[in-house]
Amino acid sequence: MIAEISIAELEPLVAAGSRVIDVRETDEFVSGHVPHAISIPLSTLPDRVDDFRHEGTVYVICQSGGRSMRACQFLADFDINNVVNVVGGTSGWIASGNAVATGD
Repeated sequence: MIAEISIAELEPLVAAGSRVIDVRETDEFVSGHVPHAISIPLSTLPDRVDDFRHEGTVYVICQSGGRSMRACQFLADFDINNVVNVVGGTSGWIASGNAVATGD
């Protein structure tokens, strides 16, 4: 079972500096993402598994929650259980009126 979090629950965690990894493609990330998120496109995940080995929780986000859930499930196969899927994704983040960063 993969843990999930809502945009409202993520907001204070981002403000506190929690680790957020965005698994959308690079062009999607550059066009707008959660501030301080780290870009690791889903297509590169097999080569970047160790980037998710982190003290504390890692919040995984995509556009709406589907790709990030697939990423969390993939990582669970490597015994990485500190990942949490962000339901609603970046589109939900933006729709909630949160700050958005652009560029890489």
